[in-house]
Amino acid sequence: MDIETFSQAITSGDRRALSRAITLIESSRADHREQAVQLIEHLKTANRQAIRIGLSGTPGVGKSTFIESFGKMLTGQGLKVAVLAVDPSSARSGGSILGDKTRMEELSRDPNAFIRPSPSRSHLGGVARRTREAVSLCEAAGFDVVLIETVGVGQSETVVAEMSDVFVLLLAPAGGDELQGVKRGIMEIADIILVNKADGDLKPAATRTCSDYAGALRLLRKRPQDPEGFPKAMMVSAMQQEGLQTAWSEMTSLIGWRRDNGFFDARREDQARYWFEQEVRNGLLAQLDTPQARAMMQDYASRVAQGAITPTVAAQDLLLGLQEQT
Repeated sequence: MDIETFSQAITSGDRRALSRAITLIESSRADHREQAVQLIEHLKTANRQAIRIGLSGTPGVGKSTFIESFGKMLTGQGLKVAVLAVDPSSARSGGSILGDKTRMEELSRDPNAFIRPSPSRSHLGGVARRTREAVSLCEAAGFDVVLIETVGVGQSETVVAEMSDVFVLLLAPAGGDELQGVKRGIMEIADIILVNKADGDLKPAATRTCSDYAGALRLLRKRPQDPEGFPKAMMVSAMQQEGLQTAWSEMTSLIGWRRDNGFFDARREDQARYWFEQEVRNGLLAQLDTPQARAMMQDYASRVAQGAITPTVAAQDLLLGLQEQT
């Protein structure tokens, strides 16, 4: 593979090249990983930045519908939008349906939009392991906005906040009361909470939910990276395309304030440190995936199962043995 030619194709906006590049970075083959690292390093010189929006919510809250309506609104304003959707992988077979793109039929045909579903492969945190690198590729390809849709998550799956500039949490009407809103985890890292499906018979319930969460957010400790009034709760209807422009205005207003006050760059620097540490951890875990290490682990696992040694002592002995080998 000619990395330089490949890079030029991506930076010129070639969608097929971008799709191939994301497939490359998601591959676990050693030679593919080496090429992926070279490609990402080469594309770093493009020095392009997009607005990264993390989007999370429980299954059925309407994430795909929201992204299609929101994405169409942005492309209608002349912006190029990339959507990185993460599908949960089966705990039994390891497979994923990757069906989010079929829900975004109109957006998938938009020439200013790019949609890429990826399997989570049981990676914790609601995103795929290489989603962060896929974001960098989309930025290099010239997209103005990158939407990162997580799998349907719970309160503790918050890794998407470590790769986005604005973290948006979608909620359904009647999705909880004030107590639910002040719980730690995903609530305290959300920048904007959007109560979706605020239309028809559900509008009164959406109004109550939005009011409950707005009150709950005022009880949370104020973060230094938030201007007055943030984080905030708002109502939207993706089906009726209501409240989307207001939500976008609030997102850009928040990003603009953070840029002006030095929080935007500082946050990106913190995120870079976080992902460096994650790569180191993943590299250390990969050392356990050698034939020799697997043989040692099977030996210790058998002794633990037989009760000859406790799991704690076995783990300590295994790690010491691996250190001596290196």
